[in-house]
Amino acid sequence: MLKEASPKWYPVYTHSRAEKQAYDLLLKKGIEAYLPLQKTLKQWSDRKKWVSEPLFKSYLFVRIFQKQQTEILMTKGIARFLYHSGKIANMPDQQINEIQMLLSTEMDLEVTSDHISPGEKVVIKAGPLIGLTGELVSYKSQKQLIIRLENLGQSILVNAHAALVDKL
Repeated sequence: MLKEASPKWYPVYTHSRAEKQAYDLLLKKGIEAYLPLQKTLKQWSDRKKWVSEPLFKSYLFVRIFQKQQTEILMTKGIARFLYHSGKIANMPDQQINEIQMLLSTEMDLEVTSDHISPGEKVVIKAGPLIGLTGELVSYKSQKQLIIRLENLGQSILVNAHAALVDKL
């Protein structure tokens, strides 16, 4: 049996509103995990407050060897792994790096599970997202860069000015 050379990133589906709890428990087990969070201004009847919310509702990412999958499933708050073509889906390191880069900027992001038809492949040539690749499409009558996450079935929308992108 072949040994895996290095761990891979796997998207994990969590129980509703259990992302942070599951993330903390994974870290306590010594498992490398990533929970993309974004700051959102919440309005209550008496006040407003900035809170950190998961970028992807009910998802987090773990970087593990395949043999560790059972240990992940035995963690409170974890529902299941995602499957793609009958196999447990994994994500390229580059996609995780791109999510981290997007969240490190002050740009306004929106996550959508709407199916967005493929557009032109582009690369950002200036600004804080320089080098990021994706698809440029028209969405809600604005030009935005779409970073498609195939294995999650979701996309991240980023406002990008036409002057900052080049065709690939």
